[in-house]
Amino acid sequence: MTPDPLFDFTGKVVLVTGGSRGLGYRMVKAFAERGADVIVASRKLENCEAVAEECRALGRRALAVAAHAGKWAECDALIEAAYAEFGRIDVLSNDAGMSPACPSHEVPESLFDSVMNLNFKGPFRLASQIGHRMAQGEGGAIINISSTGALMALPGVVPYGGAKAALNAMTVSLSREYAPKVRVNTISAGPFLTEIAEAWDPARRHRQPVALGRPGNPEEIVTAALMLASPASSFTTGALLRVDGGQR
Repeated sequence: MTPDPLFDFTGKVVLVTGGSRGLGYRMVKAFAERGADVIVASRKLENCEAVAEECRALGRRALAVAAHAGKWAECDALIEAAYAEFGRIDVLSNDAGMSPACPSHEVPESLFDSVMNLNFKGPFRLASQIGHRMAQGEGGAIINISSTGALMALPGVVPYGGAKAALNAMTVSLSREYAPKVRVNTISAGPFLTEIAEAWDPARRHRQPVALGRPGNPEEIVTAALMLASPASSFTTGALLRVDGGQR
């Protein structure tokens, strides 16, 4: 496709964690379709490679990396692999996340740690290390994928909501720390029809208690990511953009 000048990422390098499925997959494809070379990261290499091959078919360079985004050693290895292959990262999208339900009084420490690691600890490591390199170089953009669970009551998944609230706070602070060359923003995502929705009650896949009355289709997250990553949004940083259908 011919990119709109405002969303032309030709020559840019974009790293997406959780890039082999769900919203992350849609973002990888959207950036590649608009000219970007991509790094696709998730736990299973074969899934990353399949997505990378789709991007190569578009004429892009694509690197598949197996990495657990909640473990700092694997985050660091991902960063080194990306810089070894491309020499830089222009856009980082922290998409990897998990939200297992469990009554709060039954949450084991191992589950609490896993949720915090993947939703906050890992994104912090990636954003801080890559943000520092961006600030030392030509700059860049970081997008953190959060959730409306950080902004509303979410019984049964309290560690997840807490981790995403921490991610929101991190965005604001890093946007100051690495300014003016690095922009850091958050997308607060509502209910989307990704693979996770397959476990929902059928009624939830058609109706949601939001202003638009329905869950979002995965492609409806794409424009928000493109906008926040685009150089045309050069005066937007430290922002939280709600893409949630009008969540109450």
